[in-house]
Amino acid sequence: MGQEEEKEKSRNCGKLNNTSIKINKMRFLNLILVLTGLVALNASAQTKIESADEKFEKDRKAIKSLAGFYEVNFNYGEVTAPNPDYKFSKPYESHGSEWAEIIVDEPKRIVIQHMLAINDTTVIKHWRQDWTYEDTNIMLYTQDNAWKKGNLTAADVKGKWTQKVYQVDDSPRYQGYGTWSHVGGHDSWQSETDSPLPRRESTVRKDYNVLNRGSRITITKDGWMFEQDNKKIVRTPTGDKLLAVEKGYEEFTKIDPKTFAYAQKWWASQHTYWADVRSVWADVIGSNNTFKVQTMANGKLLYETLFSLGDQSIKEKWTVAQNKEKIKTALQPYLVK
Repeated sequence: MGQEEEKEKSRNCGKLNNTSIKINKMRFLNLILVLTGLVALNASAQTKIESADEKFEKDRKAIKSLAGFYEVNFNYGEVTAPNPDYKFSKPYESHGSEWAEIIVDEPKRIVIQHMLAINDTTVIKHWRQDWTYEDTNIMLYTQDNAWKKGNLTAADVKGKWTQKVYQVDDSPRYQGYGTWSHVGGHDSWQSETDSPLPRRESTVRKDYNVLNRGSRITITKDGWMFEQDNKKIVRTPTGDKLLAVEKGYEEFTKIDPKTFAYAQKWWASQHTYWADVRSVWADVIGSNNTFKVQTMANGKLLYETLFSLGDQSIKEKWTVAQNKEKIKTALQPYLVK
């Protein structure tokens, strides 16, 4: 091989080496870009996870802040009706002292029991609210104290909390689900669902049979507000007819706990019995796709029967097994077959 050929070969090898170096540099840069992208995606995903976790904890904090010792003002009034001849009912106003106690605190389930303190010697185990997270199980009110299981998907309840409200006797009242909002530091939640007539009207009115509740809960500096936009519905086999619309609010304002000394003493002696009542009701609800409750049987209201049973349980020191057996037997006349 001549000198010219050697020089040409050397030049070609140099070009190939330079090209190889450039290709390797490009591959290295691409690898860096890919790795950088993966890190960025991972960081973004982690941020979203942390954000969801923070939202969840804010939800829990808001729900738990519903507990406390309160003076409650109840105000309801009808504001409109489709029939121009409709005679509006008298506005309802009342107040009371209410203690709301957290009795179950699990990551995705918070149960708050309300107690109404009448005076220093009288307390009523009042309504109860169970909060469950991303819960696909729901009982929907139909009419005439009857309920049916709803069909919710995981997508329906994604990021949402269900508020399940129970009556004084721990039978269902209504259940609705919605998203907690924390915009601007203000905590609020809302839902819409059907329910029985409110207790303030169930004994005095028969001109409608379903209350469609639009509920909105807002946490305030001194407690919380329970606002309602309610539709009074006449439900028949042919469909629903709107009778009237009412506005309402229940204002919970924190007060001194000393008002509830007797209520706390009473609940300390009764809470185990009522846990057994809740357990029996959970079995009844869980084992039926539909069920109906009548509030009166054998001349006694359901809550009267269960309260009397509770007093007897404490006096005779029944076991959990005895409690559940007596409660199941007591409930049978009130469950419509």
